[in-house]
Parts: sequence; structure tokens; C-alpha cells
Amino acid sequence: MPLSRPSAAPPRALPVIVLADVSGSMTQLRKLETLNESIATMIRSFAAERPVRGEIQVGVVAFGRQGAVLHQPPVPAADLEWSDLRAGGRTPLGAALDLLTELLADEKVIPRNAFMPTLILVSDGKPTDEWEEPLRRLLASPRGGKAIRLAVGIGQDMDDDDFQVLRAFIADPSIEPQRADQVHLLSRYFSWLTMSVSRQARVGRQSSAEIDFDELDEFLA
Repeated sequence: MPLSRPSAAPPRALPVIVLADVSGSMTQLRKLETLNESIATMIRSFAAERPVRGEIQVGVVAFGRQGAVLHQPPVPAADLEWSDLRAGGRTPLGAALDLLTELLADEKVIPRNAFMPTLILVSDGKPTDEWEEPLRRLLASPRGGKAIRLAVGIGQDMDDDDFQVLRAFIADPSIEPQRADQVHLLSRYFSWLTMSVSRQARVGRQSSAEIDFDELDEFLA
């Protein structure tokens, strides 16, 4: 009787979580519209991937009028039906960081054997609540501290103080937050991000060393 072949191990979850600023200023200059389009396109691209090593999951934490809310729990991209974000209110980044820390610690949402997550902060201005202590808690957490953390600032009105917040979130001097001074650059940023994460899922490796920032420069050129 022929021996049966061992079944292949299921792919490990590779979480991608967007922290989306949905404050009132995001309604200006098609910022939120472009962000919604960019996330939806990213999800469709991830859903088309069939990697055997990593299953890309997408989640979104939104922060604005309603405080910080889990707009989209992390689920496999192929199972996700995107619902557009809506803007209004202030910029409670600290509340979003605390919600993110709780989310990353919940093994019912993100399995213990998952790859470390990729976290992307998208914002167009200054936080309106206390954010430094929540950020310390995130960076001190097992997954938050080891995650790949990226950030992009939208709009020409962001000053250096705004970008210092994004740098603090990344907490890696080798990685700079990106500027999307023109809103259309945000969609290019997400195109690069999609390519980078898809590559990681195919090879089953995930670290900041796997990210090709030279390719990002080409996308934004």
C-alpha cells in the first residue's frame, strides 16, 4: 500500500494593519478618497496572490470623530469586502495606538505563529490627544516592537513637527517616513507597499531588511 504524502503546512498569517487618520482635514483635496481607493486596490492585489508560505491578512484601525475604532478586523485579503472610511473630527492617534497594541496581543485575531505584522500609519497632521505614552506601550509590546513600522504623511501643509511624530512611530533611523505632498503619490506608495508585502508572502520571510526602499523612490519619482 503506497504511503501517503504528508500534507503541506498551511500558510502562516502575514498581517498588514493600516492606522488611518480620518480626521476632518482628510476630506480636503481628495485625501480620504485616495486613501480608500489605495486600500481597496491593495486588498484586491493581495487577494489575487496565492502564496504557499504566507497568507496576507489586512486590518484597518481608523481614528477620527468616533475616537479609535477597528474599522476592519484583520482577515485574509481574499475574504475581505472593503467598506470605505469616512472622515470627521480630530486626530486621536494615542487612542489608535492603544487599540493597536490590544489588537496585536489578541491571539484570537492574530495567531501566535503569525509573521510579525507590517504596520502603516497614514496621517495628514498633528495628534490631538496624548500619544507618546501609548506609543511607548506599543513599542514595548512583543509584536508592536518587532513589527515592520512604516508611515506616510499626506499633503503639503505637514511640517517637521508632524513628521517627527511619524519618525517616532517608525522608531528606526534607517527608515524615513514618506511624504505624499501630492495626493496621487499616496496611491503610488500603496502600490509599492503591495509589491513589497506580496514578495515577503511568497518567500516566507519578513523583516525590514527585505524592504527595497530604492524601489519606493522609483514609484514616487
